[in-house]
Amino acid sequence: DVQLVESGGGSVQTGGSLRLSCTTSGDAASMYCLGWFRQAPGKEREGVAVVDSDGITIYADSVKGRFTVSKDNAKNNLYLQMSSLKPEDTAMYYCAAECRPLSYYGDRVPPPTDYNYWGQGTQVTVS
Repeated sequence: DVQLVESGGGSVQTGGSLRLSCTTSGDAASMYCLGWFRQAPGKEREGVAVVDSDGITIYADSVKGRFTVSKDNAKNNLYLQMSSLKPEDTAMYYCAAECRPLSYYGDRVPPPTDYNYWGQGTQVTVS
């Protein structure tokens, strides 16, 4: 089993930055793929970024150049550095684990439904 706990959300002004963290525990074999997805009120869940154990990353077009995903392979912890934040980035952000090998997705982020585990989420509000 896998447990994921997000932290680092909050309120920030347009153009500001936040760093989200995801602390993981459980089956390390499930941590080869760790990612972030988000859901804004009234909208569908949206994949944001993903990283695998080889350091390969994929980003949604909406966050390319502004967000950076990283993974601590020793601890299997996940991070999302968010810069130049926009009001449309306002959402609940979820950490997720265990998707298909990233080569399956090409240059697209995995859809949220492809992950087998996810956390409770952390709220990000940009005004």
